[in-house]
Amino acid sequence: MEGFGLIILILIGVLFVIFATAKLKLHPFMSLLIAAFGIGIIAGLPLADVVEAVNGGFGGLMGSIGLVIVFGTIIGVILEKSGAALRMAEVVLRLVGEKRPQMSMSLIGAIVSIPVFCDSGYVILSSLKKALAKKAKVAVASMAIALSTGLFATHTLVPPTPGPIAAAGNIGAENHLGTIIFIGLIVAIPAIIVGYIWAMKVGTKIKVEGEDEEVLNYDYDEIVKAFGEMPSTFKSFAPIVVPIVLIAFSSVIAFAGWSGAVFEVFTFLGSPVVALLVGVLLAFSLLPKYDEETLSGWIGIALKEAAPILLITGAGGAFGRVISTTPVAEFIQGFGENVLFSGAMFLMIPFLIAAALKSAQGSSTAALVITSTLVAPLLVELGITGAIPLALVVMAIGAGAMIVSHVNDSYFWVVKEFSGMSVTQAYKAQTAATLLQGITAFVVTFILWLILT
Repeated sequence: MEGFGLIILILIGVLFVIFATAKLKLHPFMSLLIAAFGIGIIAGLPLADVVEAVNGGFGGLMGSIGLVIVFGTIIGVILEKSGAALRMAEVVLRLVGEKRPQMSMSLIGAIVSIPVFCDSGYVILSSLKKALAKKAKVAVASMAIALSTGLFATHTLVPPTPGPIAAAGNIGAENHLGTIIFIGLIVAIPAIIVGYIWAMKVGTKIKVEGEDEEVLNYDYDEIVKAFGEMPSTFKSFAPIVVPIVLIAFSSVIAFAGWSGAVFEVFTFLGSPVVALLVGVLLAFSLLPKYDEETLSGWIGIALKEAAPILLITGAGGAFGRVISTTPVAEFIQGFGENVLFSGAMFLMIPFLIAAALKSAQGSSTAALVITSTLVAPLLVELGITGAIPLALVVMAIGAGAMIVSHVNDSYFWVVKEFSGMSVTQAYKAQTAATLLQGITAFVVTFILWLILT
């Protein structure tokens, strides 16, 4: 199969993945694998080549990015279980001040969600949010929006969150994580600000039923005291900050072309796998005790959380390898001079695909993985290579993966239930806010492409 027939076949494969995950509730891992085999066979590839492409795509991606995802998840679970996430929240609150509670919650969410899944982060910080709402005498809904949008921005845009890492691996940008983290922070800041503004303008007008009675049960000082002895500020931030600094410095060394034994050591330490392993070792200092519960139990929880992401990422790699094995790349190359397929305009493609996938099946991580798999074969053919262009492609995908959080998204229900909002109120608060965040992130990404490339 060639030409437009092949494009239509791939489109049908994508629609099958969306339908299977959104309507049939089939796990994305299985839907991606079925689609990969189906496209390969119907496209007329030799059966042995189909098997080789599936195995090679799955194994190749696991080899390059699998351990990074596992290490990042372990760090997140330890930060959550040890109280380090709450300590980070307390530090941010002291720095920003209790007189700006919504801003505090936005920043707290943004920092905590870099290593911790946004669902878990929201649950961890929910009681803190309500206690601060009581102390500052502000609407619970405004605090809920500020926290949820802060968490959501970095969850979809900034490694070492698994979604952006998996997307980077899919498009061959795993060696540019330093650049992706830097660009991700730049793009995330306006998205966080938009969420904060929405919290102030809209959230303050939403009255959650029974909030006056409910917040009486929450006291900020009591919540912090009830957790017991928390880790120090340095120990709490180190598992996140140190790996990011190592990765960033390694990127600077590569960009500057520095050489020598010392720089070789820092290049080694700054490779994503080693940097995240350093983060894991630093996270071990947060363990309240060293026994089976923490050394085996907590890490076991992290591995369970990482497993679905690894499988979806690997299946996405297989799906992408099958597509790239077909003649589709040669066909697309003929459109390389078309304005719709070149420059900043190309960013519309991953953005819209990710937005469609996110809205249809609910998972931002799945949208990031599947979309990056689909666009990966196009990038080299269209001349999109190098750290900054690839980082901006990840940002475009992440922006699309924000649009929108609604009833098929587990995060929507976490925000709704832990804030006490009705479904209608949650649509007005969470769904509308994530729509604005996604659009804002894409506009910033588009502008950065025009400036930096």
